[in-house]
Parts: sequence; C-alpha cells; structure tokens
Amino acid sequence: MELRSQEMRKIAPELDPLRIGTGWRPEDLSKPQVMIESTYGDSHPGSGHLNILVEEVRKGIEEAGGYGARYYCTDICDGESQGTDGINYSLASREMIANMIEIHANATPFDAGVYLASCDKGMPGNLMGLSRVDIPSVVVPGGTMNAGPDMLTLEQLGMYSARYQRGEIDEKTLEWAKCNACPSCGACSFIGTASTMQIMAEALGLALPGSALMPATSPDLLAFAREAGKQAVKLASMPHMCPSDIVTMDSFENAILVHAAVSGSTNCLLHIPAIAHEFDIEITGDTFDRLHRNARYLLDVRPAGRWPAECFYYAGGVPAIMEEIRDHLHLDVMTVTGKTLGENLDELRRSGFYERCQKWLQEFNQRYRVSLSKEDIIRPYENAIGTDGSIAVLRGNLAPEGAVIKHTACPKEMFKAVLRARPFDSEEECLDAVLKHKVRKGDAVFIRHSASFWSLVADKCRRCSIPPRRSAATRSLGRVSR
Repeated sequence: MELRSQEMRKIAPELDPLRIGTGWRPEDLSKPQVMIESTYGDSHPGSGHLNILVEEVRKGIEEAGGYGARYYCTDICDGESQGTDGINYSLASREMIANMIEIHANATPFDAGVYLASCDKGMPGNLMGLSRVDIPSVVVPGGTMNAGPDMLTLEQLGMYSARYQRGEIDEKTLEWAKCNACPSCGACSFIGTASTMQIMAEALGLALPGSALMPATSPDLLAFAREAGKQAVKLASMPHMCPSDIVTMDSFENAILVHAAVSGSTNCLLHIPAIAHEFDIEITGDTFDRLHRNARYLLDVRPAGRWPAECFYYAGGVPAIMEEIRDHLHLDVMTVTGKTLGENLDELRRSGFYERCQKWLQEFNQRYRVSLSKEDIIRPYENAIGTDGSIAVLRGNLAPEGAVIKHTACPKEMFKAVLRARPFDSEEECLDAVLKHKVRKGDAVFIRHSASFWSLVADKCRRCSIPPRRSAATRSLGRVSR
C-alpha cells in the first residue's frame, strides 16, 4: 500500500524543496508523514501547555519511523469571555477550528494525524475536523488542571464573586480565591464541557484507553502523548483504520452511556450531534434521553459531586467507568488501538493500569489529608448515585421542541413545583436581580427574547461573518441548566 504522502510527492515537484526549507531532512521525506494538530496557544490554561505534549508526540512518531509536522489553530476560553459580548464568538470558533483542520490536511495530504486539545470548543472542533479529513487519527486529550488549596476549583469562583458583591466576604478573600482557583495548566477541574468532551473522545474510541482527563501535570500524560505518536505511524499502514471505519452508531451509544455515568455537561448535546453529523450519523436530544433513562450515574466529581476532576484518573478514568457499565456497552466496536473496546478493557486489567492510578490516589490523599478510595469517586454499579442517568429532554408548552435539564444538579423537590413566573428581557437584568436578592425562593426565572437555539447560533455566526450551516447540532433545544 503506497502512502498518500508519497503519491503527492510524485505530482508536486515543489513539495520536497519547500519542506526541506521548513526544516525537514531529505531522508524524512520518504517516511510516513503525520500531521500534528493542536490548539496550543496562550489563550487559556487548557491550551497553554499543549506544545509540550506536541513535542512528545513528535518523539513518538520519530521513534516509530515517521515524521511529525506541527499545525496550530488555537481556541478561545469560554470562561474568560462569558458575561461579555466575546462569548458570541464561542460556538462559531468550533466551526473555525474544524475548518482549519480540514484545510491543513487537504491542502497537503498526510498519512495520519494526531490531534491535541483540552477545552470546550477545541476538542469538539478537533473531533469534527478529523472526521472530515478521515485519515488514521489518534486524539490526545490535554488533561485537567490540579485543584488549589482546600481543593479549590474554578467553578466555585462564581460563589465567591456573588458573596463579595453581596458584602458577605471581603476583597482579600475574593482575591485569594482568584489567585488559587487555577494553579496549573489543563482544563478546569470539574466535569464541565471541556472535561466532558475529553471523556467523549476516549469513549468514542478515538483516544488511547485511559488517556482522557488525566492531570495535565502528570508524567503519565507525557507517556500517553508519545505512545499516541507511535500509534499514529502504525495506523498509517493499517487498512480500514480511518475514523469513519472506527466510529459507528454503537460508538456514539457507548459515549452517551458514559456521559450518563459521569453526569456530563449539557453542552454535549450541542457537540455530539455535530460530530455525529460529520460521520453521517443522526444523534438527537431524544437519543440522549432514551439512553440516559435507567442508566447509572456513578461519578462523584464536581460540579454535581464532591471531588475535583483530577480524582477521575486516580479512580481509573474512562476505563473504570466502562467496567462498571460493561454489560450495557457495545464491546465489539473498533478503537484506535486496532483492538475492540472489550479487548482494550481486558488488556488494561492485565497491564497494571489500575494499580498505577491507585498510587496517584494515595499521593492525592496525602496532599489533602483525606482518605478517598476508588469507590468514593466512581461508585460501583450496584451502589450508583442515581439510576436514571444525569440529563433529560423535557417537552411542554414552554419548550415544544425540547429543553435539556441536568437533573443530577437539580434538587429533587424542584422536580415538581408550582412557581411564580419572573420574566426578564435580558441576561443582564436577570443577573442584577439575582445578585440583589430580588429573585426569591418560589420564583421561576425566564429570560425573554433569547429565541430558539438556532436563532442564537445564527446570531453568533452573523456577528463573525460566517454563513451559518444548519446541521444536527442546530436544533431548537433550549438549555435549562448548564
């Protein structure tokens, strides 16, 4: 099987000299050529460290006899832009990242790709992009940041800010929280959109087993990055190992069951349908609703649970979740290892993976003077936190086309309630009322003039001068909770 890159060399005589001018050695030109795409940049902690991982990937590629070329398209930070007009660029940036990956790969063909990202739009943008390119691919999730002192994590900062604005804490306490909420690189240390999408990449079979949502400062992540480079070279010469050969409806069903078990972000309902659309697979809110019903919710990690996200890896990560729900998964799906999901899980049991995770958990316990066990973080199936997944799609006169709720973050007494309607004409009006205690117990908050989800997407695209493309992700799904 002649490599794609070598075919291009025959018809593009300028290609070799231009690559030599870029730093390639003449002997590199005939090697398997691997595109390394990352969202590296100084945009936020989730991307600021990725070039370290990129270099590990390059080493792995070289050790396996290939050559790695670095390409970049950094992402923005939703956390930095939320509450401002900058957030209007957020969802559009996902499309731009996917577009640039498609452009990079198709302008100069490669034999395989490695994709590195950590956060809200970077990871789904990379998953969409790699599906369009459809060359043998491995995803390297960028990991999660460490917790701060007293296990402080960023999602708690809103509480500190609100308490300061209400006069309940002084400015010094607020500044302490700001200076300690993000003590390292990596995605924010809770199961928000960034963490969820890293988990989804592995659950779909596109990342190496056990590599999702590791602590970004862990030496284990460097080893996974190097192994991903080696695996990409191996996949380049294997037939039928492109993303379209690996990812199926069964893969998505596995991912959604994992989403239920970890109480994943509701934003996943924007991203998974869009990724599936690139594979010509239809996923809707109803797919999530069907699979979450009777599914086990197992992960006791913030914001719905008690512990920071770095504990996820210490308890065994995605493989440990999959072991608990193993009887409900499609174990015969293919993955980037060249083996099935079931084979991967069996191999991890034999490899000492869980024993290594346990050692890291012991170190965490010493650091914070706690005594957590694996079962404190990932509950056994028979002792689940919940037995009906973590989200539901609701329908009624307020949302005839559907509204998403994360019921694991909703007090049970609110499941059925008669409330007073408190409508606002803007998010700013609503926030001001909340901070000034004008919204009281028994009120139901409605923000008018936000229109349907599609209208919001179209508005974001208009502001960025991007023609909106209606896809499986742009359905009229309201968001009841984050």
